[in-house]
Amino acid sequence: MVAGLDGSRESIAAADWAAREALRRDLPLRLVHAWEGLPDDDTDATLPEVRAPQYHARRVLRAAVERLGERYPQLYVAAEQLRMQPGPALLAAAENAEMLVIGSQGFGGVGGFLAGSVATATAAHVQRPLVLVRAGDTPESEHLPDGSGRPSARTRCRDVAVALDTGAPCDEVLDFAFRAAALRRAPLRAVHAWHVPLTEGLPDAEERALFRQKVERELTALLQPWRAKYPEVYVCATLHEGRPAHVLVRAASGAGLLVLGRRRRRAAVGSHTGPVAHALIHHVNSPVALVPHD
Repeated sequence: MVAGLDGSRESIAAADWAAREALRRDLPLRLVHAWEGLPDDDTDATLPEVRAPQYHARRVLRAAVERLGERYPQLYVAAEQLRMQPGPALLAAAENAEMLVIGSQGFGGVGGFLAGSVATATAAHVQRPLVLVRAGDTPESEHLPDGSGRPSARTRCRDVAVALDTGAPCDEVLDFAFRAAALRRAPLRAVHAWHVPLTEGLPDAEERALFRQKVERELTALLQPWRAKYPEVYVCATLHEGRPAHVLVRAASGAGLLVLGRRRRRAAVGSHTGPVAHALIHHVNSPVALVPHD
C-alpha cells in the first residue's frame, strides 16, 4: 500500500485511510514524499536553500510515521523521500503496490500540491487502483452514526457503492468493490444510471419501461457471478434514470467508499478521467476508488 504525502490536510487524511486499509488487507504501508528540488548527494547540505526543503520533507514523513505508529502500532510503516517530480514519482511507486492513496481537494477546494493538478494527472495515468481521500475523512467517517447520531468507529461500516456501466467490461471494478465490501463486512450498493437513447422524439412510458427492464436484466446478469464468488456480501442493485454524471453523485451519497472504473490510457499525454469520473471525484465527499480496466 502506497500513500503520497505533501504535508497537506488531504494527504494526512489519505495516509490515515491507507493505514486502515493496509491493516484490513494485511499489507505494509509505504509513505512517499516527492519533490524534484531535494538535494542530491553532491549538493552542499549546509546551504539554507537546500536545508529548508530537506527539513520540510523529513518533518512531513517523520510526523506521519509517528502519528500512524501511535494509532496503528501493529502496522509496518516505511517512509521514503524521492528526488523526482511528484506525478512521475507516484506513478513509479504505484507500479508494485496493491493501490495508491492520495489526497483530493474536491470541487473548489484549496489543498496541497498532491491534491490538485498532480492528483488529476495521476488519476488519468496510474495503472493500479487509486483512492482519493478528502481532508475531512476520519475513521468514524467509514461507519454509520451510533444510536444517538454521533460519529463512531464501533458501528457497522457504511455501504460500499460501485458505479457500473452494463455495456463495458468491469470485472476488475467489481472484484475490487466486492472485496472492499467483504473486508468491511459492509453491504455493496451497485448503482447504474440509464436513459433511453433519443431517436426521433421523446420516448413514451411504454418504451421507457421496456428499456428499464432490459437494463435491469443486464445488471442482474453482470452481478450474478460476483454474488456467487462473495456470498457473504449483501448486494443492493439500484437503477437511476438520467445521465450518469448527474445522477450518480446523488445515488452514491452516504457511502463509505465509492468505486468506479477508469479505462486504461496507453498514451503518455492528456489528463482526462472522463466526465462521469470527473463529476464524482469533485462532488462526492467519501473516498473514491478509481479502478483501471481495459
